[in-house]
Amino acid sequence: MSTRFEDLPVAVIGAGPVGLAAAAHLAERGIPFTVLEAGDGPAAAVRQWGHIRVFSPWRFNIDAAAARLLDGSGWVRPDDDKLPTGAQLAADYLQPFADLPAVKSQIRYDARVVAVTRLGLDRVRTAGRDTTPFLIRLATGDDLLARAVIDAAGTWDTPNVLGASGIPAHGETDAAPFLEHALPDVLGADRGRFAGKRVLVVGAGYSAANTLLLLADLAEQAPSTHVTWAIRATSPARTYGGETADALPARGALGTVLREHVEAGTIQLITGFAVQSVTPRPDGGVQVSDGTRTITADRVVSATGFRPDHSIAAELRLDLDPIMGASRTLAPLIDPNEHSCGTVPPHGVDELTHPEPGYYAIGAKSYGRAPTFLLATGYEQARSVVAALAGDWQAARDVQLDLPETGVCSSNVPVDSDRIDSNDGGCCGAPTAETVAVATGRGLATGIAGGLLSAPLTLLPVAASGADEQAGGCCS
Repeated sequence: MSTRFEDLPVAVIGAGPVGLAAAAHLAERGIPFTVLEAGDGPAAAVRQWGHIRVFSPWRFNIDAAAARLLDGSGWVRPDDDKLPTGAQLAADYLQPFADLPAVKSQIRYDARVVAVTRLGLDRVRTAGRDTTPFLIRLATGDDLLARAVIDAAGTWDTPNVLGASGIPAHGETDAAPFLEHALPDVLGADRGRFAGKRVLVVGAGYSAANTLLLLADLAEQAPSTHVTWAIRATSPARTYGGETADALPARGALGTVLREHVEAGTIQLITGFAVQSVTPRPDGGVQVSDGTRTITADRVVSATGFRPDHSIAAELRLDLDPIMGASRTLAPLIDPNEHSCGTVPPHGVDELTHPEPGYYAIGAKSYGRAPTFLLATGYEQARSVVAALAGDWQAARDVQLDLPETGVCSSNVPVDSDRIDSNDGGCCGAPTAETVAVATGRGLATGIAGGLLSAPLTLLPVAASGADEQAGGCCS
């Protein structure tokens, strides 16, 4: 590969929805690029929650540049009014886009990024930094060079711990065989681990809500299944969301049905529960305690959200907010103590810029720990950053994003709330019988991951150099 700086490609980390959106904009502008994906195909994280249905219809889940490139390929656009599952999002949109000849030849799968630095420079050296190529090291030991890096790896592979203090609870590591990642397929591939068992779901976000609804269905099929829901808050109101006032009917229906299950006793709700210890029992299962109360369970679903992993960029000059883990400029715009997902102002390359020239984190990873990310926001981030890389600063700074205020992600959200990776949804109206049926059936994702999503209500979260963002719907 040429080492002449201006001839080098732009490296995109992650082939999830936002990473592929970046690839679409790069392809449209004729900028050489390479996509590095840790999985063996596109949308690896999205496929892990493929059984979850997103909140927003197809029209809000497809990036405009990607659609323009697909339109000339014989691709049949899905019905704009339908709500896709994660599996459909991957199979009917992301896979066809990744298979376009102009894109497919530029994607490397099984290419996990373990470090990003500057060729011959650590982060202390200043002279010539802005014209020195990025060096990207893969887990295989291969080194690649790039003129810019767009990190859309997401957060799916870096979930928060169960411990309420931000560190693992006492015994959490030893109890790992009893713990589940967010959004298990409890009615499908993972059914055997849950049917007839005592299941505890920890978390107040929409990943938790999705799993709880599926477990309620499982309890009807296997009556010996017992479902407990533990949250740190004193009220589940945030999880119930806007209900009939929600701008996305399907998402509102989710909160309504969840509340009904709690009131009926199908789901036992325990509030004010901050996990302090997890202790395996000699006879199987675990005991989860907040220091005062103890819950006994056979399986524990950790739906406590996600956090970014910036360790691969340790030798780059990043200016990260000490609280959010987002860029210092972006952090106050997305702070969940001040904003819901519908009140986050439009932002683009200027808010995503770090002291390291040419490095940008976009998608769920750009939001750090803030649970206010929307998939539509990730698409606009990708468009703005690529325009800047093309030297089109007028377009880069012409950021336009109309986000609805829907009451799904509210202010004063606890740090452990579920990662939101959703799409902008402009739907409105009360839940219909159809959307309630969907909610009581397979669950609904919000937007990430790795985001979506859209991510996995479900949310998308995404792993380092993995599929980006959690599911595609509105903010979770």
